[in-house]
Amino acid sequence: MSPTTTASGSPARQTTGQAAPARPPAPAPRPAARRRGPAWTPWLYLLPALAVLGALLVYPIYQLGLISFLEYTQAQVSGGEPTSFQGFANYTTLFSDPQFRQVLLATVLFAAACVVTTLAVGCALAVLLTRVRAVPRLALMLAALGAWATPAVTGSTVWVFLFDPDHGPVNRILGLGDFSWTYGRYSAFALVLTEVVWCSFPFVMVTVYAGIRAVPAEVLEAAALDGASQWRIWRSVTAPMLRPILAVVTIQSVIWDFKVFTQIYVMTGGGGIAGQNLVLNVYAYQKAFASSEYSLGSAIGVVMLLILLAVTLVHLRLLRRRGEEL
Repeated sequence: MSPTTTASGSPARQTTGQAAPARPPAPAPRPAARRRGPAWTPWLYLLPALAVLGALLVYPIYQLGLISFLEYTQAQVSGGEPTSFQGFANYTTLFSDPQFRQVLLATVLFAAACVVTTLAVGCALAVLLTRVRAVPRLALMLAALGAWATPAVTGSTVWVFLFDPDHGPVNRILGLGDFSWTYGRYSAFALVLTEVVWCSFPFVMVTVYAGIRAVPAEVLEAAALDGASQWRIWRSVTAPMLRPILAVVTIQSVIWDFKVFTQIYVMTGGGGIAGQNLVLNVYAYQKAFASSEYSLGSAIGVVMLLILLAVTLVHLRLLRRRGEEL
């Protein structure tokens, strides 16, 4: 049989018995390119939050720093005398005051003791939460959150009653008679430290517990199979993985404990006998409102702010050197 021809005279291909050549797959359609907005678009979304922070944070800090450079006492507040610029005279007066240096040292030591104790108690209870059953875990978390939600004034008043030398149940249980916890300097600081830890450890406990639950179980099981003890697992496995979380709770604890005011003021009656239990926040309150030296009180506030900023920046710098990310 002769091959057929097309209209142009060329022979047509016979398709019977021959496979058609495979065509290459069609290229996948390209996804539509995302349209990027202007570079200032993210700042537009952040503008409401920045406005709130500016009104509630930046402006008060500016006023605090401004007053610290002025002569601002009751005479200037009432309008009897004009306000004058003093430069660093208020800071010179402050650092030349031996009581300020003593209060600064006491504040640093007291805050450090509170932070270390709070982290130790919070981390220990967080590990305990991973070892107990659901019902005890729920009871412990509810009790801790109840302590956390208690206002500082209410908690301080309750602790003062518990350790009252005449009617408090603690002295009766321990057989201490009429021992006054707020009379001695160190016993008063220890009492306040206990109350501060009581109302602060729930934040550490809940945060660290959430971090522990996020640690892969395979890693902990592998460490246990290698014969590591629970303390070694925590120190060598869990704690390094929780380092960003521990950094956050440490910074928060430093800020809270360094500027303690209510507990000291309520439990020691405004700073203890002859000011033996003063901390910087209470000392600033006495200078600003009891002595009407608002410029000195503002200078103390600026010093506290700079100390907290320095501690936070140094801590974050150390974490960055170790390669940690928050």
